[in-house]
Amino acid sequence: MKNKYLDFISDKHLLVCIAGLHKSYLKAKKNITKGSFYSNKVDTIKLTLDSKFNDIDEESLIQAEILRQIDKSINNSIGTFHEQILGGIDGFKVGNLSGFDIKAKDDTLFADIKNKHNTMNSSSAEALFQKLARYADDYKKAKCYWVQILAKNSFNELWKGEINGKEYSHSRVYKISGDQFYALLSGQKDALFQLYKKLPFAINDYLNSIEDEKLIKYNSALDEIKTETNISKRSILDQITFENYSYYLGFDKL
Repeated sequence: MKNKYLDFISDKHLLVCIAGLHKSYLKAKKNITKGSFYSNKVDTIKLTLDSKFNDIDEESLIQAEILRQIDKSINNSIGTFHEQILGGIDGFKVGNLSGFDIKAKDDTLFADIKNKHNTMNSSSAEALFQKLARYADDYKKAKCYWVQILAKNSFNELWKGEINGKEYSHSRVYKISGDQFYALLSGQKDALFQLYKKLPFAINDYLNSIEDEKLIKYNSALDEIKTETNISKRSILDQITFENYSYYLGFDKL
């Protein structure tokens, strides 16, 4: 029977991948309580500047900051989503913390997947090159890839150049954009585009198949802060500043 969504992975596998990502979204949203919102210290000077210069009211500003924190958490899950999708292509598997993200079952390919091209500093890039080179040396028929799902261009080329002042190159270590890697593993040039086009329909089908979760309360941080302002009579920003920095000189006077 023909697949409903994509030709290169099964409908069941795609829906499982979507379910896993949905759980990550739910977890991220449920975790934004006041305590978790404060966990990394809120930059209330920046929030004050944003409020004044961008003409944003305090409630909208805090909601936007909460969404930014959720987005930061979700970005890692998006990378995992791509790993799971690609691991469902026939002949390939997910690494599951084995040192690689994707490999060919016959050991002819190893890959490390980054969702964005700019997520590594020079030390991380050097360590990644060295890791991929070790796989290439250990598996003589293997090509090894640094995959950039969201890259500046479409490419599949040898990864060579200077990193931290050292010249690096290997005959079987490559860097590759997301579209080219999807094409390489699936054998279909527009595989990533197919995923982009079919994903909304698959997500709708998945959401329609699960129970409504209206009883779950998301993003309680703002409500918790507003409860405190009703008692303290501070503004929202003053309340956040006081709760984060009351031990700073003068800040206990807020």
